[in-house]
Amino acid sequence: MIKGKGGRLFKNKIDLIVCGLFFSLLAFSLPGGIVLAQKPTAAKIELGSSTAKNGFKNEDEIRDKFNNWKNDDDAKIWLGAMNYKLAEIESVVATKPHGEKADVEVRIKTKTGEKREGISIKLVSSANGFNQIDKRWLSTYAKMWKMPVEVQEALKLFVGESPPIKPSKAANRMYLNELEPETQKAVIDFFTANKDAIVSDLFSGDGIHSAGWMMVALKSSPTPRWVLRTDADAIKFFSEGKVELTRNGNPKIG
Repeated sequence: MIKGKGGRLFKNKIDLIVCGLFFSLLAFSLPGGIVLAQKPTAAKIELGSSTAKNGFKNEDEIRDKFNNWKNDDDAKIWLGAMNYKLAEIESVVATKPHGEKADVEVRIKTKTGEKREGISIKLVSSANGFNQIDKRWLSTYAKMWKMPVEVQEALKLFVGESPPIKPSKAANRMYLNELEPETQKAVIDFFTANKDAIVSDLFSGDGIHSAGWMMVALKSSPTPRWVLRTDADAIKFFSEGKVELTRNGNPKIG
């Protein structure tokens, strides 16, 4: 979710589109891409809040399953997928860092030492669901990615931080395809040139609480299922393809 100055919260999100999901421990299929999208209605906002709360519960469950790894078959599979041999594990301690890219951190101690694994967790409660993967102020993204002024100004119009400069389909903001062609090109060129770094920041983050793994929990079926992949695999998958504007005027990566 992108926020504007002055404490105003804009209904514009960087979402991970996860429509039509099929998961197994051997397959990873997440059609879509990374897109700046809107959920303007109150009903959708309420749904987003409910989804977030369910996500927190899901993180607690996964943390607890790791902590109960000796008796939990899913946790044993996850540890194996993370290249650990169960016979060599001495202890597993999972925690939830606050406000970090890793939703769950797992410290695994083996005979050769202790290692930390950060996991970013996404909950899918329906086949047509969305997952928000990052939310910061537009000014923070601009600084992180060294956005040119022209791109910053375009995105300010897009999120509503700056008022529309001409009539728009939206009441208090503008879609990018309503801007001048050269401005649209500047936005697309910027994200194209910096795509790899941007996708890496959105998925993995940086610092001691970065995420090296991505887990998707599918809860839309009677039997919950999980898939676990390295962030490198997720980044490679979602950064494939070109940067473009959707029909609604949202920028889409991959």
